[in-house]
Amino acid sequence: MTEQTEVRRRAFRGCIVYCRHDPGEGNDPEALEVHEDGVLVVADGRVEAEGPAAQLLPTLGPETEISDQRGRLIIPGMVDCHIHFAQTDIIASYGEQLLTWLERYTFPVEGRFGDAELASETAEFFLDELLRNGTTSALVLGTVHAVSAEAVLDAAHRRGMRLSAGKVLMDRNAPDYLRDTAETGYRDSRALIERWHGVDRLAYAITPRFAPTSSDEQLRRVGELARAYPDTYVHTHVAENPAEVAWVSELFPWSRSYLDVYDRFGMLRERSVYAHCIHLDDGDRRRMAETGAVMGFCPTSNLFLGSGLFDYAAARDAGVGVGLATDVGGGTSFSMLRTAAEAYKVAQLQGTSLSAARLLYLVTLAGAEALSVADRIGGFRPGREADLVVLDPAATPLLARRSAAAGDITERLFALLTLGDDRCIAETWVAGRCLHRRGADSGAGG
Repeated sequence: MTEQTEVRRRAFRGCIVYCRHDPGEGNDPEALEVHEDGVLVVADGRVEAEGPAAQLLPTLGPETEISDQRGRLIIPGMVDCHIHFAQTDIIASYGEQLLTWLERYTFPVEGRFGDAELASETAEFFLDELLRNGTTSALVLGTVHAVSAEAVLDAAHRRGMRLSAGKVLMDRNAPDYLRDTAETGYRDSRALIERWHGVDRLAYAITPRFAPTSSDEQLRRVGELARAYPDTYVHTHVAENPAEVAWVSELFPWSRSYLDVYDRFGMLRERSVYAHCIHLDDGDRRRMAETGAVMGFCPTSNLFLGSGLFDYAAARDAGVGVGLATDVGGGTSFSMLRTAAEAYKVAQLQGTSLSAARLLYLVTLAGAEALSVADRIGGFRPGREADLVVLDPAATPLLARRSAAAGDITERLFALLTLGDDRCIAETWVAGRCLHRRGADSGAGG
């Protein structure tokens, strides 16, 4: 993390861009707030004001430090709605689809996370990698070991990040070394909730891996936790892969659908996040909309594992919230910019074009809405927590050339969201503190 002198009040001058709300299919012009020469004022970790530089600069006293970012874009911190921190070391593992990939790569590496030292070291690297890619908030899966959730929550707490995580629940159809029981999983989860949920900017996520690896009894206990702690998250996977869907049908012959398994156990509610949601029907989507459950759109992992194409238009037409997710390690990049580029391509294959404004919405405000924290992050309205990213449109020779040829902000933004990656992240700020600066040495502090 980047060391810095504490400054109570700071102003950022540059091209300020953020979404007020979902631009929609018609690309609502009121949705995108743009100040080509703008100022964002941050005090005590929160947004104090934003607007045109000509209007705000004269109001700033000499005690306000001004960060001159002209020529760059300043956007809200990006939000990743589904990612596995313990899978950092198996990203880009060759050649399998979901169920075989779990057996060959995922379970063996996750089995090591009972080691507190390994869990802590991986968590440190993982969060630094998020910040290097401009991600300031995330919903994170640990492993079956309670210490894995402890490690990533503790590391996020020290950085002041808004992050949610939980230990995985898994009592069948997994190696013995990765199983808990319905009772120990419930007990450990409850203890972690009591220890971490609501501490500063942290939240806990009740995390059954997916229906096939939990018994009916464990899923029943998950439902109990979900009712007892309604402001926690429920975080799991659904309908990712055709073979997985068929397996669920065999394991739960009484269910109408894969999603119905979770519904019967009381796991569909507000603050429940379901990754993938590819092989759903209209009834499933309606039920998610009715209950306030949201979807995690994971384009790079869905493509990499050959799982299928997420139907973004169908989800939004049904009124279901959708957040974008890298899904590392099945996903192939920590970068939300690269993930947005793949989301654009997936939508194109299904006849939907995602505008620059909607892609920006997906990497910022949509994630905040999916996690029920849009009143705190995802935009720059006064009072919001000051998580922000400085994007460099000249980070590479090609991007510099393309940006110079762009006609307006939406064209420049689309180029960044299509061609961009970690090299475009000039700075990442969390609650008014710089935790990443491109080219700066890494190290403890902040």
